[in-house]
Amino acid sequence: MTMTNTKTTTKKTNTRKAIPLPKLDRNCFQYEILELVSKQRSKAKKVEVLKEYRNDAMISIVMWNFDDSIVSLLPEGEVPFADIREMTSTGGTLSANVNSKLTGDRSISYNGAEEDMRTGKTSLRAECNKLYNFIRKGNRYGNPSLSSIRRETMFINILQGLHPKEAEILILTKDKALTDVYNITFENVKEAYPDIKWGV
Repeated sequence: MTMTNTKTTTKKTNTRKAIPLPKLDRNCFQYEILELVSKQRSKAKKVEVLKEYRNDAMISIVMWNFDDSIVSLLPEGEVPFADIREMTSTGGTLSANVNSKLTGDRSISYNGAEEDMRTGKTSLRAECNKLYNFIRKGNRYGNPSLSSIRRETMFINILQGLHPKEAEILILTKDKALTDVYNITFENVKEAYPDIKWGV
């Protein structure tokens, strides 16, 4: 009697565990959301972050930035004026002062010693209901009664009250340059927010 030794081989499947997204505070800043989006390697993860932290300010920002039918009524480029108390010998523009307050490493969230930068500052979440004043969509002006001077003054006042990274987002958005700093695409936004009607 001959015995045959049959070996059963089990194939190991290499399954990767999905890494959960880091949790942000429900009332987090828009820059924190955009930084988290930027860190994601896959399109699916970027879309997931955008969906998870959807809010009115983010919708306003991405629409202003990516919708070609929305035209900024503000001058392009640096924001020229700064609060007289914030002017320095090296730079008196508001853009320069915002840039000087930003840290070099965008991957670091504010904590500890940087917490003072949060204190007393407002956010785009709180100010987003004013953004219509600075745009034209097609032939419709957000606020046609505003003069250019009044509009620009209002924009500067908002920037001065914002957290520096929030102010930077607003400056980038007015020039449709959000992608210069953040790794986010129009495709990511369209997939995350399919209900937005673009170019209408």
